Amino acid sequence: MAYGNLRQWIEQLRRDKDLAVIDTPVDPNLELAEIHRRVVEEEGPALLFTNVLGTPFPVASNLFGTVRRVNKAFGTRPEQLMKSMTTAVEAMLPPSASGLWREKGVLFDLLKAGTKNVPQGEAPVLGLCRSNDPLKELPRITSWPKDGGPFITLPLVYTESITNPKDHNLGMYRVQIHDDSTTGIHWQIHKGGGFHHRQAELLGETLPLSVFIGGPPALIAAAVAPVPERLPELMLASLMLGSKLPMVQDPLGGHRIPAEAEFSLRGRVSPFERRPEGPYGSQLGYYSQQHDFPVMHVQRMWHRKDAIFPATITGKPRQEDYYLKDYLQRLLAPAYPLLMPSVKALWAYSETGSHSLTAAVVRESYSREAVAAAFRILGEGQLSLTKFLFLTSEQVELTDFPKLLETVLERFKPESDLLILANTSMDTLDYTGPRLNHGSKAVVLGIGNPVRELPRTYTGGLLPAITAAVPYCGGCLAVSGASYEEDAELPARLVASFEEKPADWPLIVLVDDAEAAVRTQTSFLWSVFTRFNPADDIYAGMKVRRNTVSYSLPVVIDARMKRGYPEELVPLEDTVELVNRNWKHYFPLV
Repeated sequence: MAYGNLRQWIEQLRRDKDLAVIDTPVDPNLELAEIHRRVVEEEGPALLFTNVLGTPFPVASNLFGTVRRVNKAFGTRPEQLMKSMTTAVEAMLPPSASGLWREKGVLFDLLKAGTKNVPQGEAPVLGLCRSNDPLKELPRITSWPKDGGPFITLPLVYTESITNPKDHNLGMYRVQIHDDSTTGIHWQIHKGGGFHHRQAELLGETLPLSVFIGGPPALIAAAVAPVPERLPELMLASLMLGSKLPMVQDPLGGHRIPAEAEFSLRGRVSPFERRPEGPYGSQLGYYSQQHDFPVMHVQRMWHRKDAIFPATITGKPRQEDYYLKDYLQRLLAPAYPLLMPSVKALWAYSETGSHSLTAAVVRESYSREAVAAAFRILGEGQLSLTKFLFLTSEQVELTDFPKLLETVLERFKPESDLLILANTSMDTLDYTGPRLNHGSKAVVLGIGNPVRELPRTYTGGLLPAITAAVPYCGGCLAVSGASYEEDAELPARLVASFEEKPADWPLIVLVDDAEAAVRTQTSFLWSVFTRFNPADDIYAGMKVRRNTVSYSLPVVIDARMKRGYPEELVPLEDTVELVNRNWKHYFPLV
């Protein structure tokens, strides 16, 4: 079943007894977020807060916070359709009458996709309009103690190109509420909304902007999905719904509005106007620091008469966004080989935030074809922000990271299979590089037949300044000891200590707490790949000949927290104690 709006989904959750209704008064400043995080950690139900201080609107959160809930929200049809579409494209090349006939079912589904206009009287989102202080009654949700203010955390930000209205983008870019009529817009690099804003500024034009809140679950998912630039998100939402997306013309002019949305903000972004935005507790698990970002001047807000405000809370993985991102990866997986023929499978690890780590199974039909595949991946849309990329030609389940890592390390030849690319772009939320949006990348190849047997037990004894050495998986040893502040040169000495004896462990990761890092896949990926910049923090013996760097084992990654990195997200003790005291009031029947 496809859910046409937010309340249909909430009612389904209520029938499934997968919704907890909290009638106790809850403060949107920190308290609501702490409740949400605890429920997510326990893989608990969706939440509906009916008595949020300072707002007349109920707040729904954790709507997609388990694998079961995500699968129920979207069903199996979108994944089946995506597989059928990619199969059909291959079957119809070159085009033939018989090929078109065989794929007529898929073509019929595609004909049903798109948008449709509905009369204004049939659009619930047009229930009420507020133009004076339009944001005044919206919930002011602040998630973390050092956040720069309240944020709209599930905004569907819609823009159109100034020169071509058919070029439109729906993205989820966080929106900080500055006051009752202005917000910040966190447009990141390599994202469609940012392209439209940049184009408008170059022309000296004001950019019209709409922010939708709520609507069909498919619309929320489409805004998050890392789709190719030329695939409109509204089209993806329609494909997931299995029918045309109902849209309504704004009676006061401007963009069309999803008829089933809960709220619609209409505004404008003036060229070259900036205001400090942030800090913000991001999905990487650290504070995104304060920077100047564009400002939206909100002209009006439409909303349903009985509107429900959907929200989420980001933070250290795994949070609610983890489950939605992984579903979208499964949905889009069949398209990667179509877009990049040398790529058989691809997976970005949500445990590291968004772009820190990606792995792929690639074709190796000629020597070093995998290198071409690496550059193809790093040149594709949002994948271009990938910081660390593992590639193998073996058929391995990429979601099983220890297995993937072992497969690569068995085949990894450091003299040719480690590529470090300095002076590249980096995800706006990643602060391990020298400055905002700048950093480096690394590619590690594991192609062909195994060249070594991996050790699985460490018996070498502790090295100077190392207090713990714990295997994570075959071939990968996690070590910890002195902090970066105490001993910045420790990784270089680790490499030097192995120069006089065989390197049994091809990969050594230096972390702040080795025992904690290796407990789970999530803890390892987060502790390692969110805390280093490849060009600065990868150490190995090396030789340079004719502009070519040749590395030797072991490869040491310094993944300790370093000077200048943002703080890890931690709730206030007062908030923790408040939620502890009130827990039985929130959930009296538990």
